[in-house]
Amino acid sequence: MLNYKKFTVLFLSVMCLGFSQTIFAQKKLSKKKIEKLKAEVAQIVESNHKQSQIMVDKVFSFAELGFQEIESSKYLTGILEDNGFKIEKAVSGIPTAWFATWSNGEGPVIALGSDVDCIPKASQYPGVAYHKPIVDGAPGHGEGHNAGIPLNITAVLAVKQIMERENIGGTLILWPGIAEELVAAKAWYTRDGLFDNIDMCIFTHVSSNLSVSYGAARGTGLISVEYTFEGESAHSAGSPWRGRSALDAAELMNIGWNYKREHLHPLKRSHSIFTDAGDQPNVVPSKASIWFYFRDVTYEGIMEMYKEANDMAKGAALMTKTTMSSKILGTAWPRHFNKTIAETMYDNIKTVGLPEWSEEDQTLAKAVQKEVNSNRTNGLSKELSKLGLPIKSPVSGGSDDIGDVSWKVPTVTMRFPSNIPGLQGHHWSNAIAMATPIAHKGVTAGAKVEAMTIIDFLTKPDLVEQAWDYFNNEQSKDTKYQPMISADDLPPIYLNEDKQKQFRSQLEKFYYDETKYKSYLEQLGVTYPTLKKD
Repeated sequence: MLNYKKFTVLFLSVMCLGFSQTIFAQKKLSKKKIEKLKAEVAQIVESNHKQSQIMVDKVFSFAELGFQEIESSKYLTGILEDNGFKIEKAVSGIPTAWFATWSNGEGPVIALGSDVDCIPKASQYPGVAYHKPIVDGAPGHGEGHNAGIPLNITAVLAVKQIMERENIGGTLILWPGIAEELVAAKAWYTRDGLFDNIDMCIFTHVSSNLSVSYGAARGTGLISVEYTFEGESAHSAGSPWRGRSALDAAELMNIGWNYKREHLHPLKRSHSIFTDAGDQPNVVPSKASIWFYFRDVTYEGIMEMYKEANDMAKGAALMTKTTMSSKILGTAWPRHFNKTIAETMYDNIKTVGLPEWSEEDQTLAKAVQKEVNSNRTNGLSKELSKLGLPIKSPVSGGSDDIGDVSWKVPTVTMRFPSNIPGLQGHHWSNAIAMATPIAHKGVTAGAKVEAMTIIDFLTKPDLVEQAWDYFNNEQSKDTKYQPMISADDLPPIYLNEDKQKQFRSQLEKFYYDETKYKSYLEQLGVTYPTLKKD
C-alpha cells in the first residue's frame, strides 16, 4: 500500500528530474462531474436506508460492553467481508478489534472509525419514553454507539460502488473504537502503527445534530490507572496487629488524593472507584485496588497528575508497610481536529441538512426530555449547527481516545443526529431513540455527508495535501504526539468479562431477527412512541 504523503514526496522528486506525471494514475474529473457523483452517492445511501436500519437495530440488540463486543464485531465484519473487504482480526492483541480494508488501486488511504460498546446498567426498550429495561440491570446502548459503524458501512459501500464504476483509485479502511467507554483501544492501535500508512481519518459519533469542528476541541484527555496494594491477612478480631491492610493503603491514597482535589486547577478532573476492597470484614484485606481517571486539557497536565498520583500511592504503601503496583488501563490525548477535512465536510452537511422529523419523532423526544427534567423541552433539532471553530479558551469535560488518532493523522469527528437533545449521557434515557426512526434517519443523513466527503478527497487529491499542511504546520508545530502507554503495556481485555457473562444468555433472547420483523420495535411489540400514562 503506497502512502499518499510518501507518494507526494516521491512525485515532487520526480518532477524535479524533469519527468511529467500526475499524482495518481486515475483521470482528473471536472467539478461538474464530481458534484454529480456526490449527488449520486447520496442517493445510493438513501436507497440503502433499510439496510442501515437493520444494522443499527441489530447492534443495539447485542448490547455488549467494552472488550466484550463479540457478536457486534462478528456481525459487522461479516457484512464487510461479504462486500469484498479484507478483515484483519484481533489487532493490537484485542480479540474483538479488527481493521477492514478494500482497495481500488493507487490513491488516498481513508480510514473510517466509530465506537461499538455500550453502557453498564443502561438496558432500555427503544421508543418508550420512560425507564423500562429490556433486561433489568443489563448493559444497554446509553451512548448510542450502535449507530456509528452501520453509518460508516452504509457510506463506504455506496462510495465503493462509485469507485469501481468510475475507476477511482483509493483505499477504504473501517475500524471499530473497541471499549471506548474505557478509553482502552485507540492508543494501542496508534502505538502499534495501525495508522502509520493512512492519509486521513473520518470518525463518527452519535449526537443530536449534524456537525463537525476543527482545532482544539472541548473536553480533556486522560490516563486511566489502577493501583493495587498487597499486604498480609490476619483475623480482624483475633490478631489484627499481625495484619497489613491493603485496603488501608488504598483508602489512604483515596483520602490523600481527595485532599489534593482542593488544589487542582478547575480544568482538571479526577474520579475513582474501588475495584477490590477485600473479601469479608473478619479478614484483614491482603489485597485492594483503586482505579483512577486523571483528566486535563493538555498532555503535560495529564502526565503531571499521573506522576503526583504515583508518588501518593508509594506514600500510602510506605504508611501501611504494603507493596504497590500500578497498571495503565486506558489513555486518551486531548482532541485536535483538521481544518481542511472539517470545512470540506461542513459544505456537504449544508447540502444534506437535518432529517425531516415526524410528529411521532418529536412527541417521543419531548416526552423523554420531560421525563428526565431536561432544560431542553422543544424536541429534536430543527436547525443545523454551525461549523465548530477552535475553542479560544480550554473547556474541561469528557474525553475520547480518538484524540490519539487525531494527533497521528488528519482527523475529524462527524456528529450525526440520531439522539435526543438535552439528555445527561451514559444513561438509559440516551438508549431510547437508538433503535427508532430518529436513529435511522440520523444515520442516513450522516452517511450521505460522509460518502460525499470521501468522494471529495478521492477526486481532489490536493485536499489531502492541504489537510497534511494544516496538520504539520499548525496542529503539530509545537506539540508532538507520544503515546502514554509503553511497548510493554497490554490492553485490559479482561475488563467487563464477568458483567457481560452475567447477562449474555438473557440478552440473547432479545437479539433482533430481521428475517421475521421489519424493525426491532416490531419485534419488541413497542407502539411508537409509547408514553407514560398520566
